[in-house]
Amino acid sequence: MTEEPSSPKPHKRRVRYGGTHPRRFDQKYKELDPAKYAGQIEHIIAKGLTPAGTHRPICVDEILDILKPKPGETAFDATLGYGGHARKILPKLLPGGRLFAVDVDPVELPKTEARLRAEGYGPDVLTVRKLNYAGILGLLGEAGGGFDCVLADLGVSSMQLDDPARGFSYKTEGPLDLRLNPQRGAPASEFIKTVTTEKLKAILEENADEPHALLAARAIKEAPLPVRTTSDLAKAVREGLATASPKLKEEDIKKSLQRVFQALRIEVNGEFSALDRFLEALPWCLKPGGRAAILTFHSGEDRRVKKAFFKGEAKGVYSAVAQTPARPSPAERRSNPRSACAKLRWAVRSGDPAV
Repeated sequence: MTEEPSSPKPHKRRVRYGGTHPRRFDQKYKELDPAKYAGQIEHIIAKGLTPAGTHRPICVDEILDILKPKPGETAFDATLGYGGHARKILPKLLPGGRLFAVDVDPVELPKTEARLRAEGYGPDVLTVRKLNYAGILGLLGEAGGGFDCVLADLGVSSMQLDDPARGFSYKTEGPLDLRLNPQRGAPASEFIKTVTTEKLKAILEENADEPHALLAARAIKEAPLPVRTTSDLAKAVREGLATASPKLKEEDIKKSLQRVFQALRIEVNGEFSALDRFLEALPWCLKPGGRAAILTFHSGEDRRVKKAFFKGEAKGVYSAVAQTPARPSPAERRSNPRSACAKLRWAVRSGDPAV
């Protein structure tokens, strides 16, 4: 009996838009398909922009110089993201090496793994797990007891920031979510309902160094309508600051909006507590002479990394640490403005594993 030929799938037309250039995230079909429109992607990057749905890795050369991954070594990428750093590290581990890469984002992780697998990196070379990097100790058994090099690129990725459905940016309308893992915990909109004004003020100060923390907290909690979307939050903060401080410039208000979103994101994801646990475990996950590099994007992260590295050096756990952070080069900052606030610190595990 012969099988009936399967019916061809109906052609699905791309999303149409008015004008000559797409504005909405879902309309940027060329940017969202970099494999098919490589030329368009190169043109966008050349203009100092990040194509929608992608992420440009920061301080790649500096990180490779610090980590010095070699054939046969075992590496750990604590925040796989779009896979930009992993893509540069993997070839240097071959032959015989292995990269363990983790991320908590269930939306982006499968996409990144699929891209890396398509480039030829099989399970014998690349192990990908949906895991918070604070759980690094749980991978030591598979890793042979320790890592030769560890990278943590903290914060949020461009593909998360740019997707309105993820609710990470005040610039686009979307649900006020802010969770790196939308399957776990409560979104920021729910958190705002229960937090007190005083607690919210403290969060804005601790997580983002917001100078107008009290005014912003009051504006959010006293908003006449429920704060459910990114636009609701932006409107509440904008109107609250403009009313309480009429002399504030538009640029100052935009910076406050960025800090408010950052502070809430850090809170709903427990980012500082995860970083603290990771920094505490890190020395015991590095082999003697192992190298660690951590890329931070605001003072709250950098303070924690600096303190942990200096404390480890004083105790003899680390044989050397960065005395001052490295910054992206002027050329990189021009090419990728999102790199401007990045700071890169490093540490080298002492040669005595008992310390």
